[in-house]
Amino acid sequence: MQDILTKLSDSWTNIVGTEFDKPYMQKLERFLDEEQSACKHILPQKELWFNALNSTSFEQTKVVILGQDPYPTPGHAHGLCFSVQPDVKPLPKSLLNINKELLSDVGVDNSHTGYLQPWAEQGVLLLNAVLTVEANKANSHQNKGWEQFTDRIIQAVNDEKQHCVFILWGSYAQKKGRIIDRSRHLVLESAHPSPLSAYRGFFGSRPFSQTNEYLQLHQKTPINWQL
Repeated sequence: MQDILTKLSDSWTNIVGTEFDKPYMQKLERFLDEEQSACKHILPQKELWFNALNSTSFEQTKVVILGQDPYPTPGHAHGLCFSVQPDVKPLPKSLLNINKELLSDVGVDNSHTGYLQPWAEQGVLLLNAVLTVEANKANSHQNKGWEQFTDRIIQAVNDEKQHCVFILWGSYAQKKGRIIDRSRHLVLESAHPSPLSAYRGFFGSRPFSQTNEYLQLHQKTPINWQL
């Protein structure tokens, strides 16, 4: 893990660097080392485990979208929640529904891609609760320590910044977001964009327009959602 830490941006190392010395993180490191030694296919590739943090600096962060864990399909995940590599077709169903709501909400048609990197570069922290997964085994790295690390990230944004937008889709993200101070930040909650739940409150929730309205209200540059 220490070799990966050297690749974490200074911006976030200053915020969460001390986490790597804590017992839970050392235990997580041993688990990941053992998985790799057993020749298990871990996604995304090691260099992208902290892609969300390296793509969106702490200083730049003004929107946080919380996901659960990386896509388990090889070739999809690249370290940003809900996002897939540029050449992935067809798009995962949750991402298709995100694009549908985006078109309905703000008239942006992103049906051609699921590569959300441009959002990250504008200050949208696309953070999964768990940053790794074994290929073809969804949720396989849950409860190994990542959740505590990403809680620390959320806590830092909550405590040290003001007027950020937290987008929490589904009960898992909403539970993780309970620590957020609603008097300092805007919290947008709805059903998850998964086909199993999208029609129970995700469609019509208008997270993209509400985000930009709030950012503009607080003199922040709105997000260009067009990819």
